[in-house]
Amino acid sequence: MTRKTASDVAAMEKVGRLAAETLKYAGSFIKAGMTTEEIDKIVHEYTLSKGAKPAPLGYHGFPKASCTSVNEVVCHGVPDSTVLKDGDIVNLDVTCILNGFHGDTSRTFFVGDVSDAAKNITDAAFEAMNKGIEQVKAGNTTGDIGFAINKYVTRRGYHIVRDIGGHGIGKKFHEEPFVPSYGKKGKGAKLIKWGCLTVEPMINETDARIIEHDIKDSSIKWYTTEDSCLSAQFEHTVLITDEGYQILTVCD
Repeated sequence: MTRKTASDVAAMEKVGRLAAETLKYAGSFIKAGMTTEEIDKIVHEYTLSKGAKPAPLGYHGFPKASCTSVNEVVCHGVPDSTVLKDGDIVNLDVTCILNGFHGDTSRTFFVGDVSDAAKNITDAAFEAMNKGIEQVKAGNTTGDIGFAINKYVTRRGYHIVRDIGGHGIGKKFHEEPFVPSYGKKGKGAKLIKWGCLTVEPMINETDARIIEHDIKDSSIKWYTTEDSCLSAQFEHTVLITDEGYQILTVCD
């Protein structure tokens, strides 16, 4: 984890706000009948219009400006001709680069009228992220974050994705440390003041394993639940401050 200078923090605040605005803007268009490719185009054009770049595009060969993960897709879904249907849930994950710094955020959106099952897992993913963020403060560890997330998710009757998680962030898209969504209190990397990381639990309806899929000409993989159960995720970029934490990926 890299300690951010005052100018770095100002840059992270700016790019975090832009990422949040991009997610909110693109999310407002999500509806049944549109394709995930169309969502991605909105993200791409909006990001460029703000003088920024979409970090996923070209990252280790990833072909799109955002990730769109529908229903049983856990993460890194590649926008394509998939048509959203009433009742779907879709996680939209955006990362902007502005003035050399990264802001990373995601949210699971409802498409039309969704089932109670979809509502419940989405609510649990959102609250799990919040439980993790509450543990972000100097002196705590990544294990404290993961323990809080996993405890909440388990109590809600869902299952955490263990192999994929959050990460440090700043001038690089992915920095140390890895931020798991499970762990033991006091274990893992120690959080330092003015460090920055993402908290992004992915939760599944069952404990079925996740399946890894290749992306053409990319070292990035995308993942689905083996039994096609629903998966949901939320993500914020968070700064460790004197008093605790500051969520950077928020907007009015």
